[in-house]
Parts: sequence; C-alpha cells; structure tokens
Amino acid sequence: MRLRTIGLLAATALAATAWTATANAQNKGLENPRSTTFHGTLEGKKVVFLPLSMGFDLTEGWAARMRQQAERLNYDFEIRDPAWSTDAGTRALQSLITEKPDLIVAHNPDIQSYARLLAQAQAKGIKVVQINLESNTQTDSYVGADWTEIGEQAATAVVDRCGEGKGSSTKVAIDTGVPTAASDVFQLDGIYRVLDKHPEIEVVSQQATEYNPEKARSIMETVLQQHPDLCGAIGIWDNQDTGTASAIQQAGKGDQVFLVTSGGGNQVGCENVSNGLFNLYISYNVPLQGDILNAEIARLLLSDAGAGESKTLFFNPLTQITKDNVNQRNCWTLDDLK
Repeated sequence: MRLRTIGLLAATALAATAWTATANAQNKGLENPRSTTFHGTLEGKKVVFLPLSMGFDLTEGWAARMRQQAERLNYDFEIRDPAWSTDAGTRALQSLITEKPDLIVAHNPDIQSYARLLAQAQAKGIKVVQINLESNTQTDSYVGADWTEIGEQAATAVVDRCGEGKGSSTKVAIDTGVPTAASDVFQLDGIYRVLDKHPEIEVVSQQATEYNPEKARSIMETVLQQHPDLCGAIGIWDNQDTGTASAIQQAGKGDQVFLVTSGGGNQVGCENVSNGLFNLYISYNVPLQGDILNAEIARLLLSDAGAGESKTLFFNPLTQITKDNVNQRNCWTLDDLK
C-alpha cells in the first residue's frame, strides 16, 4: 500500500510539472508566421527617393513619412537630391540603375525626361513608384493627384464665379508651371474639358511661371494692367501662386478676382485661404499620399513579381478648402509628420 501511495504521489507531481510547463508555453503566445515573413522580407531592403528637390513642403512631407516606415520596418532609405536640376536627376537615376536598389521612388520633373531611364530601371529588376508627377512610362505604381480631376474642379469653380452675368467679367487667366510637367499637361486638359463647354469664358492669358512666385507676380501684374476687369485666375501650385495672389491684392482686386490653386495641404497654404489670398485651395493631402506611398513600397518589396510585371496606380482623394472649412483636420505642418 505504501509503494502504491508513493507511486500515485509521484505521478501526480509529474502531471503537475507537465501542466505547469504547458501553461508556461501557452503564456508565451504563438508565433505569427505572416508577421515573421513580413518583417524578415523587408529587413535590409534598399529604397531610394529621387525628388525634384528637397526643401519644400511636398518632398519633405513624403520623405518624413517614408523615413518613419523604413525605421520601423528596418530597411534602408536614402534620398538623392538633384536640387531642381533635371540633368542632376538624370545622372542620379543612371547611377541608381547601376547600383540596383530594390525600389526607386521617382518624382518626375516632366513627362519625358526620366521616361526611358525608368523603363531601364525596371528592365534591370528595380521596382519603381512614381509620386504625384507621372512620366510617359507607366511603372509598377503611381501614387498621387489626378491632375485632370484638379483641372476640372478648378475650372468648374471659376465658371461658377465668372459665368455670364456673375462676376466683373468672363475673363480668366491661367498660370502654369513647367509646360511639359504632368501637373501642367494633364491639368490643362481637365481645365479645357470644362471651359470648352462654356464658350462665354474668355482665357486672356496662359503663361508659364517655372514655379517661381516672383515670375507669377509679374505676370499677374501685367494681366491686370491689360484686363482690369479680370474675374478669375487658375494657378498650378500654391507656392508659385502666392506671387499671383500678391499681385491681385496689391492691385486692390482681392474681392474681384477669384483665385484657385492646388497644393499638398500644408499649414501655410491653409493660412493663405484664411487670409483671403486663395479663394479655393484644392488639396491633394501630402500626409495621405505618404501613407499610400508607404503601403505601395511595402507591397512591392514583399511581392515575388518581377519589376514591371504588374502596373497599378492610385489617384488619392482631393479636398476643396475654402474659408468655410479650413481647419487643422485639413491642414498639416512638417512637425506633425516627424
């Protein structure tokens, strides 16, 4: 009997030990193989951003978002800054094709300059995402504004303000940036899709500013001298259009000329709406673009498909900002993104 009791006690102790070990193992949880694969696949990859230039709201905002994700997911992120030089950007892209990073994020100066090189990059196995400005070459992904849609929205707003009998006249001026940039060629198409349906609207000036606010100001000063009854103005980018707004205000025509512009939705642009410099600000929302861009970067780095095998795009939503809805939800600062 004593031996049987000892045996039962021993068996009970072993069972308790086994149960405790099992419980401890369970308390450590269960490895998620999808998480392990996700992080393991991304770790050590190399992503390079080729902007038009650093130092302004759009590129700094996207870079801040991309840098955060790279740090979180432990892959390399670099910037090759051509400082507004298309030649320098071309050389940087040629160098990257030789270096073969896993992915390039390209911000095109126009629709043609990088087109051949982006195709070469994909042929070498480098995946390419184009951000906000497209080229003639469709790559693995495009994330950004639909410039045709922006043009349509801008022209519709001007027609609503300057149609027959509505404003000081039916005269409208258009300021472009660089005539061969995607933001110009596609936005102009959208503008004229609307204006062609409204022959009463007279475009009295259409000139390129090269994104220079001083040149934009000079152009608008001349337009207002020649057409003092100007009713509306459409600009391509809020940074350059501060010059247009300045000329309108200095001429004392802030209540007469309805100025429409577009941009990334930064706080300065929103303040220009609040101050009455911009009447309508069409925002393509840089923080949102940065989040979509990050999702595309991760998707492409995780994909087994080769560069160029599958092509996609995403035109992000636009927000029309006026004095009635300008607020912190619609606006951002760089500090918010860091």
